[in-house]
Amino acid sequence: MSVEVIYALPNQQKRIRLQVKSGTTCIEAVTQSNIAALFDEIDLASVKLGIYSRSVKHHQVVKSGERIEIYRPLQADMKAMRVKAQEVRQRRLEETLVFERCNECRRICFECRPKKAALAALAQAS
Repeated sequence: MSVEVIYALPNQQKRIRLQVKSGTTCIEAVTQSNIAALFDEIDLASVKLGIYSRSVKHHQVVKSGERIEIYRPLQADMKAMRVKAQEVRQRRLEETLVFERCNECRRICFECRPKKAALAALAQAS
């Protein structure tokens, strides 16, 4: 049966089609493709694999026509990126005009948005 093994870098990708026997596991197919010889950073013992964007275990048996994807490790911590994005959103919110709901129309409208300085002055007065 025919399967594909794919590895992609930001500037290049490699796709290897090969014939494997029935009952071949994902890691066996990757090993048979010899793609690790082309890319030094691929560590077959710890590499993460997927089939059509779904993560799979090394010992999962491949089916005919499947595409085995070799995933690179993440270069950024997702939690840290979310925290940083929230800080940026908060800073932008503080720099822009503050929106308030209009008592008459019950929605946010342009007539009902005082500037941040005006709100700060009201807060100091009280």
